[in-house]
Amino acid sequence: MTWFIFAYFVLLNGACLALHFFGLLRLHRDSRTKLLNDMPRLYSGLEPGITIVLAASNAQAGIAASVHAMLQLAYPEFEIIVINDGSSDATLDVLMQEFALVPFPEAYRQRLKTSPIRAIFRSSRFYKLRVIDKVQGGKADALNAGINAARHPLVCVVDADSVLERGSLDHMVRPFLRDPAMVASAGTIRVLNGSEVQDGVATRIGLPRNLLALCQVVEYLRAFQFAPLGWSQLRAMLAVSGAFGLFRTEAVVEVGGYHTRGVGEGLDLVVRMHRVLRERGQLYRMEFVPDAICWSAVPDQLGTLRMQRIRWQHGLCEGLASHWRMMFSRRGGTPGWLAFPFMVLFEWLGPLIEVAGCIFLLFAAAQGLISWAVLATFVFLAIGLGILLSASALLLEEMSFHLYPKLRQVALLGLVAVAENFGYRQLNGVWRLIGLMRWALGRRL
Repeated sequence: MTWFIFAYFVLLNGACLALHFFGLLRLHRDSRTKLLNDMPRLYSGLEPGITIVLAASNAQAGIAASVHAMLQLAYPEFEIIVINDGSSDATLDVLMQEFALVPFPEAYRQRLKTSPIRAIFRSSRFYKLRVIDKVQGGKADALNAGINAARHPLVCVVDADSVLERGSLDHMVRPFLRDPAMVASAGTIRVLNGSEVQDGVATRIGLPRNLLALCQVVEYLRAFQFAPLGWSQLRAMLAVSGAFGLFRTEAVVEVGGYHTRGVGEGLDLVVRMHRVLRERGQLYRMEFVPDAICWSAVPDQLGTLRMQRIRWQHGLCEGLASHWRMMFSRRGGTPGWLAFPFMVLFEWLGPLIEVAGCIFLLFAAAQGLISWAVLATFVFLAIGLGILLSASALLLEEMSFHLYPKLRQVALLGLVAVAENFGYRQLNGVWRLIGLMRWALGRRL
């Protein structure tokens, strides 16, 4: 049992380091074309139209600012559809007043089944903006309603509280221009806490003062930037963040849109696209775009962060369990033979093995079944590999993007890369285990 636990932790961190290596290869490839990307392009003005879909529920405090920020995006042709998902507050009233909405009778094709639509409005000030008022059905149901109303070949799903860089859509669409088989691209999620936002644009990049938020800065670099970059290089990306993702509209409709049964709608959609398209034998691509940046506020209170991580784990379990037949399937390719087993072993079952393994080693040492030296070796190995993984993510960040320009910012993140391994990651493991157990017991969130 001791050797199994040792091997598991080494394999887990080794696999993550390997993903960072593949991510580094991708960054090296992109660096050779970066100069060309910054030059005037022959296809400028010929980019496909994009429909931005924002699902809003009880978001009266920030919905107006979010929409104003989206309207400032630098892209030739796009529209914004805000879905008011049965809000019980003044979300719709705020939208009506701020954007001078008027009823707009338009043909609405319900290709994806959703809760009933009450009304559709168009802004008399901004021709790009439409608002759909519907009966509450949840985030996935609201996104499906927006996709039904989309008029462009690409649909961009964005959280209502996200802040996009002005050129993000331009970066996100490049894979679609380069490869006609592209069906999805994912952007980079960065921690907004500590930065200054003015008129919907992040004007000064800073670090949060809250320790929990600081730990998440390093965590997001490790888990939500360079790991997806590695999977993208291997053509096995299984997740597109619900905060910022771009899809080919028809591809989403063909696989049935977002499923409304659970909470892991983003993972479920991407895995289902892999499974369906591979079963058809259809050529397709999905790609992670590190230059497309979306700033998102993260929880800075322990209770809020706990519930977020429980929800994430619950959604991951639902998404993987719904498509488990894809693993080692005949047409599974690298998603089915590499990424899916990785997710099952290290993400789905990982919290159980990690928490139970630590408890077992403590019990075994207390009972004299193993020596305290063995336990100390395990702790040193687990924490050391964790620090190495976080440090490598921070190093890749500085080599490639250098988003935090001040030396003291980088030094602080270096300290956090060490400190997060003493409590924060262990807490995350416990919260993920709670999410796993809730899913296993059939409890709804």
